[in-house]
Amino acid sequence: MNAKQLAAEEAVTHIEDGMIVGLGTGSTSYFAILGLAARMKEGLRIQAVASSQGSEDLARQLGIPILPFSDIEAIDVTIDGADEVDENFNLIKGGGGALLREKILAANSRKFIVIVDDSKLVRRLGAFSLPVEIIPFAYELTMRNLAALDCKPTLRSSEGKPFVTDNGNYIADCAFGVIESPAELSNRLKSIPGVVEHGLFVKMTETVIVGSGEGTIAYL
Repeated sequence: MNAKQLAAEEAVTHIEDGMIVGLGTGSTSYFAILGLAARMKEGLRIQAVASSQGSEDLARQLGIPILPFSDIEAIDVTIDGADEVDENFNLIKGGGGALLREKILAANSRKFIVIVDDSKLVRRLGAFSLPVEIIPFAYELTMRNLAALDCKPTLRSSEGKPFVTDNGNYIADCAFGVIESPAELSNRLKSIPGVVEHGLFVKMTETVIVGSGEGTIAYL
């Protein structure tokens, strides 16, 4: 069992009967969805909401009931991965392109469990380029404004065309280097017209489960 799967299966043990569960997106969340489906076969009863069309489709295929957001007031637990986790539990997310929906789920969850392998742990964020979701209209101007924050933004592409999120937007992957103050950068990014959301998750979790290649699990 790999490190991501270890962390995911540990996170699934926190889910109880009757919960509404938020499903993340990406390779680590994939294992969590599989783990939830396995527990349902053993009798666990849950309902879920998903942060991407891919996660929703997988959940439905595995028999996990998906709720419309209009039917819920809050999410009990969301389980999701991260691209980086710093020593203060700040995150970079968005490598899978679902950062906006992932942040909406996390912000509306009573508990947000982050699952990673130990390669994602850093002292300070920034080695991983920060994904920023931007609207397609005048995206060139938005990219210039991002560059003015002292980073190198690159428009994410797929098959020779701009990558398009489930929300119909583009993603700029911004190479900042070391991010000294995630909270300050978060505010500066949000002030740029054309920026929809960014992949800095500042103080949004208190539970990080880390799997290692040696087969061990740790809670931060």
